[in-house]
Amino acid sequence: MSPELLGTRAFITGGGTGIGRASAVALAAQGCFVTVAGRTQRTLDETVTLVREVGGSAAAVLCDVTDEASVAAAVAMAAGEDGRLDFGVNSAGVSGGDDLQPLADYSQQQFDRMIDVDLRGTFLSMKHELRHMVAFGRGSIVTIASGAGIVGVPGFAGYVAAKHGQVGLTKTAALDYGAQGIRVNAIAAGLVDTPLVAEGRSPEVMAARIAAHPIGRIGRPDEIADAVVWLCSDRSSFVTGTAIPVDGGYAAR
Repeated sequence: MSPELLGTRAFITGGGTGIGRASAVALAAQGCFVTVAGRTQRTLDETVTLVREVGGSAAAVLCDVTDEASVAAAVAMAAGEDGRLDFGVNSAGVSGGDDLQPLADYSQQQFDRMIDVDLRGTFLSMKHELRHMVAFGRGSIVTIASGAGIVGVPGFAGYVAAKHGQVGLTKTAALDYGAQGIRVNAIAAGLVDTPLVAEGRSPEVMAARIAAHPIGRIGRPDEIADAVVWLCSDRSSFVTGTAIPVDGGYAAR
């Protein structure tokens, strides 16, 4: 059987670690040429090596998703000489951490950081991905949002605002570009076992996080990546403008 996405091209932000890396490997395994973008050359190179180990092809590009010129240049590289981009996977982001504060005590610095990276970064990535897709009349964009994009989470005002914003951008872009053959969706991921999640958290905090997932565990990056591949493929051809929970039941509580 031929790889499902043979001959396609994808641009993946946050491609050096976690869900972005897993998505790169999963898409490449289906024949997609992936360009992984991020701020650390070493981790991007590691992802490229992993892609090649599954028989795929990849390139890496340094990119700061908060800077429009950087994003535009990275997307253009991913699109190649003919300017064609089939898929955008927006996975770059920062965590809300565990410094929980009610809204009135939430620092402006932390709020601005969430908006700058998670929300503005998604907006800029979508903006330039869409410009390439419009020229070819087809494409699929998948943003890695969060359960915090569809429910409230006490103490995480900035993160929740940014993630809800990502879902809002997803719905708006789907309406703007649906008639032009472009689908735009988000994945409302539960807690996933990535370096960003585990770093600096005590066993007690992690136990509480796990307990919030009715399935009894947190997710694996490859489980989110499987959903990314599906949303990029024609198997999801009637799906657009939605945030799909892949969260072990987190949002069903």
